Amino acid sequence: MDLFISTVDFVKRQEQGKSGAGKLLDLLADPYRSQLSQSSIFASLGTSIGFTLLLALGFSLLRPYNSVVYSPKLKIADEKHAPPPMGKGMLAWVGPVLKTKEQDLVDLIGLDATVFLRVLRMCRNMFLAITVLGCGILIPVNLSKGQKFSQSNAVSMVTPVNTFGSANWGMAICAWLFNIILAAYLWWNYRAVLRLRRQYYDSPEYKASLHARTLMINDIPKDSRSDEGIGRLIDEVVPTSSFSRTAIARNVKELPELIEQHNQTVRDLEKFLAKYLKDPNNLPPRRPVCKPSKDDPNWGSYPKGQKLDAIEYLTQRIKELETEIKEVRTTVDMRNPLPYGFASYEQIEEAHSIAFAAKKKHPQGTSIVLAPRPNDIIWKNMPLSKAQRRTRRIVNNLWVTLLTLVWIAPNAMISIFLVNLANLGLVWHGFNDSLAAHTSWWSIVQGVLSPALTSLVYLILPIIFRRLAIRAGDTTKTARERHVAGKLYTFFVFNFLIVFSVFSTIWTFVTSVIKQTANGTEAWAAIKSADFAESLFISLCDISTFWITWLLQRNLGAAIDLAQLWTLVYSFCARKWSHPTPREMIELTAPPAFDYASYYNYFLFYTTVALCYATLQPLVLPACALYFALDVYLKKYLILYIFITKTESGGMFWRMFYNRMIFAAILSNLVVFLAVWVHGDGGHMEAYAVIPLPFLMLAFKWYCKTTFDDKIHYYMTRAGMKDHEASRTKIFDGKRDRLASRFGHPALYRPLITPMVHASAQNILASVYGGRLTDSNIPGSGESGSVSGYSDTFALNLMQEGRPGQPKTALGVPGFEIVPENRLDFEYYKGRQEFGDEHGGSGGIYGRAEDIIRTDTPGSSSVWGSDSRPGTPVMHHPTPKRDYTGASTVSYDAQGDIGVGGHHNPIYGHRNDSQIGLVHDAADMPLASPPIMVNRTREQSLERRAPGFLGGGPQGYGGLPQHEEDADPMSYDYFRTRRQHRDS
Repeated sequence: MDLFISTVDFVKRQEQGKSGAGKLLDLLADPYRSQLSQSSIFASLGTSIGFTLLLALGFSLLRPYNSVVYSPKLKIADEKHAPPPMGKGMLAWVGPVLKTKEQDLVDLIGLDATVFLRVLRMCRNMFLAITVLGCGILIPVNLSKGQKFSQSNAVSMVTPVNTFGSANWGMAICAWLFNIILAAYLWWNYRAVLRLRRQYYDSPEYKASLHARTLMINDIPKDSRSDEGIGRLIDEVVPTSSFSRTAIARNVKELPELIEQHNQTVRDLEKFLAKYLKDPNNLPPRRPVCKPSKDDPNWGSYPKGQKLDAIEYLTQRIKELETEIKEVRTTVDMRNPLPYGFASYEQIEEAHSIAFAAKKKHPQGTSIVLAPRPNDIIWKNMPLSKAQRRTRRIVNNLWVTLLTLVWIAPNAMISIFLVNLANLGLVWHGFNDSLAAHTSWWSIVQGVLSPALTSLVYLILPIIFRRLAIRAGDTTKTARERHVAGKLYTFFVFNFLIVFSVFSTIWTFVTSVIKQTANGTEAWAAIKSADFAESLFISLCDISTFWITWLLQRNLGAAIDLAQLWTLVYSFCARKWSHPTPREMIELTAPPAFDYASYYNYFLFYTTVALCYATLQPLVLPACALYFALDVYLKKYLILYIFITKTESGGMFWRMFYNRMIFAAILSNLVVFLAVWVHGDGGHMEAYAVIPLPFLMLAFKWYCKTTFDDKIHYYMTRAGMKDHEASRTKIFDGKRDRLASRFGHPALYRPLITPMVHASAQNILASVYGGRLTDSNIPGSGESGSVSGYSDTFALNLMQEGRPGQPKTALGVPGFEIVPENRLDFEYYKGRQEFGDEHGGSGGIYGRAEDIIRTDTPGSSSVWGSDSRPGTPVMHHPTPKRDYTGASTVSYDAQGDIGVGGHHNPIYGHRNDSQIGLVHDAADMPLASPPIMVNRTREQSLERRAPGFLGGGPQGYGGLPQHEEDADPMSYDYFRTRRQHRDS
């Protein structure tokens, strides 16, 4: 406060001396002059440590009583992925964080999170070592050899700004030592990442996953866009490869957009219902209204500006969308094939060896790579051609470059005016009067506004870069995140480090040259006399104090992450003052996804700042080491108990991090070269000694790439294969992997979502709709052609046929999913794709991953499907036979699989006559042709139709039973249900 008041008084004394433009030019020349006092370091250290301890204390007090925010994974993760249990004590969380070792972390949190924590530990250990050497060498040299000036303070005395001649050999020696330490830690952790990747390949989950033995082929030419064509392309790379199951992609056209519109319409309906039915006993006098959607084909027929009954309109809109989705799904196989497909092998070794062999080969212009996880694919970018992706990447890079350059001006204004409001008073006299009159108020604003705006930029930038990356044509989410992290790093280094550090020097240099040339001096002579290198070196030393305070304040950011303040505030406000829908309430209790792109960018930026200023201001090293030493444990708790990995990449962020660490080392070498060139001896021997370092770092990068990368990316790189029968694993022996459905576009088979309504509104819901609800799942149930799943007869039929004895209230209201108050928790919906996909469910943290092949799947090895080999005989499905009762003994289900005697594969959710109503988690897959129905009765048709394909139903499209807790453990059906869910 005293510093703020003295700065305002200084402004008042100086404001009469120059015009507003002149004052602005002075601020541009030296925007940080009032910020870099020695006392600011102690203030930053004190506030950082004080608030960090305060937040840690608040977290320790709140944690035992708010498990939804501080430990959601404890109750939703399965047994293998559940973190260690914690007690209720204040410090009970410390023990598990300290005792959980890396080998345990791989199973608990996945390889991406394990590598992330290893990176944190590497940065901590590296900066502790660099701190000891840097401070132990540079501070004594600068204090003993530096020239004493009357205006020097303790902070500036430890910089080399006053050190000249041979004394600067200390910086050159430290540059070599820092590079050696950095390279040693990178090499050691590269080896550790390789070891973790090999363990990942040998894990039972990876060996049982379909993507592990599947290839993805992109840019397929038109004459090869078939299952057989994919086999021909692979034969051009490895002619001796074995048979593979192949699947060419089909054009789904407008289906994803229709499903997106449907889902959004369902959410809109839920919001209107939640607000309208918040007090079922006292409904508002007027029903909610809305404007028709512009995506509605009938939008032009509505009078302009007219508002419609929201409930009626959205209900009808859902019906129309479901009808259209049904029609598109049933005709999708007749669409033209797309330029990408998949090929699956029985051996992981063979798939990886083919991918390695195809790494530098592109048969007919295609790209053959290992397939990512199905939930990792960005499906709308898959059909893009090479030219389209190249164009989009160029446009994306242009946008990123433009955004980076445009941000220079706002960044300078924020640094000048918001960080110190007194500077704004220099050029705005009216504001200066208010500043003098309300000093206390504006000091608070100054302390809050700048960090808040900076934090807002940190939140918005990843969103902008992520959307740009999607448009750039990235085909996987994990690749998109790595590109986002790389572009964020480039943006931060350019704007927040380079421009921030050299802006005042460049401005002073340019203005000095302009003044000299205006006085008649030649331009080149003016440039030489300005001595830009000397000015830049002094400016970097002067501004280094700012980076000490900035790095110290990062500890406060780490504590805020641990306290989850934003989550607490947002969750409280959403529950207290808004009218959240049941779906939104469930999502509030779900574990958030960890933003790897942003956090990797932060760590890389902190590291780059510390390395660049390590020789100019050694005190930045302990400040950075303190941050990493604290954040290692805080982030470990967050990842163990709070955050999940939305899409697992298997630790592939490491290479992105490694490459930018090499760049940071090279950039720091350039800073050292500048320092020793300006203040070294006359022969510049110290500068020449630094020159080899960037080239050695590039050579080190090449060495690690050639030594480790192939072993990290491929399980096997040899072209020759083991004996076929000897190397076949039991998991894949004769099993159908359903390649077309597992690697098919989710729009073809994912269930549509059902509107969720709170149980308190269950009784009034029917009167709100006035009996207009029907369901085409039941033939003759009402309105012809409706596929919304809204029918009063649907629940009755299910109760009569599949759930005898169960009360009607347990089934809820037809067409809606009734959610009781005690079920407004993600724990009950973690297996549903509509919730799990956004919160890590597809990766297996809550159970079996979506592309896992079960060892107990009934085999059909004789029915292998279409072979990729041209000219190879194809085994067709057996002809259905009829018994004397008129029932089909061999029939096709909705997926084209074979069921004998009415019994179906339990792993895929098929049911026999005794299982009606017990399993509701199956969804229809893409159809190559309409399924064959031989003498099917109405009950059999209902039995074999997967819920959610045509519409909703009383249990919703996800098919989650609403009242499992009411089941009787002594009943026979209870154990059959548990077994069925386990098998599914």
